Amino acid sequence: MTTNHCNDPCAATLIPLAKKEGITTVWDRHKAMQPQCGFGQLGVCCRICWKGPCRIDPFGDGPQQGICGATADTIVARNVIRMMASGAAAHSEHGRHVALALLGVAEGKLPDYTIRDEGKLRSIAAKLGLDGTREDILAVAREVALATLGDFQNQDHDTPCAWIASTITGKRLEKLAALHVLPHNIDAVVTGIMARTNVGCDADPVNLVLGGVKGALADFNGMCLATEISDVLFGTPSPVVTAANLGVLKEDAVNIAVHGHNPLLSDVVCDVALLMGDEARRAGAKDGINIVGVCCTGNEVMVRHGIPLAANYLSQELALITGAVDAMVVDVQCIMPSISEIGACFHTEIITTMDDTKIPGATHVNFREATATENARQIVTLAIEAYKRRNPQRVIIPDIKRTAMVGFGTEAIVGALATLNAEDPLKPLVDNIANGAIRGIALFAGCNNPQVDQDSSFVTIARKLARNNVLLLATGCGAGAFAKHGMMTQEATLEYAGDSLKAVLTAIGTAAGLGGPLPLVLHMGSCVDNSRAVEVAVALANKLGVDLDSLPLVSSAPEAMSEKAVAIGTWSVALGIPTHLGIMPQVTGSPVVTKLVTETVKELLGGYFIVELDPDRAADKLLDVIDERRKALGI
Repeated sequence: MTTNHCNDPCAATLIPLAKKEGITTVWDRHKAMQPQCGFGQLGVCCRICWKGPCRIDPFGDGPQQGICGATADTIVARNVIRMMASGAAAHSEHGRHVALALLGVAEGKLPDYTIRDEGKLRSIAAKLGLDGTREDILAVAREVALATLGDFQNQDHDTPCAWIASTITGKRLEKLAALHVLPHNIDAVVTGIMARTNVGCDADPVNLVLGGVKGALADFNGMCLATEISDVLFGTPSPVVTAANLGVLKEDAVNIAVHGHNPLLSDVVCDVALLMGDEARRAGAKDGINIVGVCCTGNEVMVRHGIPLAANYLSQELALITGAVDAMVVDVQCIMPSISEIGACFHTEIITTMDDTKIPGATHVNFREATATENARQIVTLAIEAYKRRNPQRVIIPDIKRTAMVGFGTEAIVGALATLNAEDPLKPLVDNIANGAIRGIALFAGCNNPQVDQDSSFVTIARKLARNNVLLLATGCGAGAFAKHGMMTQEATLEYAGDSLKAVLTAIGTAAGLGGPLPLVLHMGSCVDNSRAVEVAVALANKLGVDLDSLPLVSSAPEAMSEKAVAIGTWSVALGIPTHLGIMPQVTGSPVVTKLVTETVKELLGGYFIVELDPDRAADKLLDVIDERRKALGI
């Protein structure tokens, strides 16, 4: 039986349909998995070698050591930092892919791509200590690409990666260097974590966790370069009005859902679809081709091109159950293997595109940057052919979609502030934080998790923080939640923002020519774009002459799920940001690790984890942290 743990209103229509059709969804599979392994939930099971698996009895009655002698503290620490390594590898491999594409453009090898934001490229060059003023823009691009790829190659342990060294505050760099957690080479740091957690290596939980922090900071480095170079190649986001939720699908169009995280293919698919609309109409689709987004690939094309977002992570299967998706095109990360099985229940083509992400039963298009347009045309053609097989009687598109104003990257936020003070754009923000009109800033990030009602905690916490005049930023599936629930609109600002926050957002939005306030939640991009929020925070900290751990700034991941989220949360803490988790992390089987990440780390780094499963209480705790920091600043 299908159980709905989804706060998405579209689910009320589609989950009963799935049950009727005999299609299992993520919520069914979660229910079937109950009860889940208690040892795993505590992080005290170890499968690193074949002497095991081993597990520690949390009640003290059974084994207190693994076969090799590892304690619960060692096992938990090894498990969690391996997750950080995987998260760092995922984001950074994405970044490497984009950096290699920039190098290919610079060397004239990728004619299907161009440099769309020369100004951003030149500013990146300057940040990295390169000459961004050279007339030959391709020469600048080559230097930036090679310097970026150096962050995967540098062998000098005493020289930090270029991107992190040029991005965070000087005080934070000194603090991280003193703890020996600054990454010098992304690949080497990930490899180091895997090596130190091998059989018979590091058993000190504190030393292990510090190694994990280094891996998480490598993740931050990879995210920074992935985001910034994507802006160079595909355009820097600026405010655009679009829509979100499954009502963005069109009954009389060829619907292509782009899903995953990497914009190298999806951006080209968007361009090619514009050229192939007539082919779709000849196939009977009166409205041509309709591109929609899923997960963070969806966020990438949403903030840059206004492509509507159909679903975030947990809702990806529901898009297929509408019977209206003709092709779901996937690249990497957060793709449920179940989509192939569900697509086969309909006419839908599930199309994989990356060598390292294939799904049994899917059609594979071997994507290469050198043949990107050709690959995209092949994909769109497959979608048009699938449309011809569509059964109109099985199409049920919920009439639910919400307006969303998105595209608030760093440049867009600073640009909006500049309409109030062109000479000193950050001054209006600083002044309003100092006078209390903006009580603090909260960044929402993270995934969806079937352990809680999808999207509900995001919405509950955000509304309470907004009512208390906290400025809200969002990325990834958290941003998708807010977009789907109508919280990225001017109307939401008028309805939910506290009086002083509403006044500030109205003044900025009106001055920026938006005809009203900024939206209640500012959409900053995909999960890899969390670095944008840090960039804004660093600019504020530098202007105030303080470090990040002094700012009235918090982050929240109410539905954290993936290894990437573990890495993101850890670097957030390492940068000095108190970080809320709405899901119990799998570390509580170790008192040492639990105390380290919630208490000791506060003394070392200023940031720490706040674990609170109740969203209303979580909002109160975040407000307390903001007030504590305001008091320390004397404001």
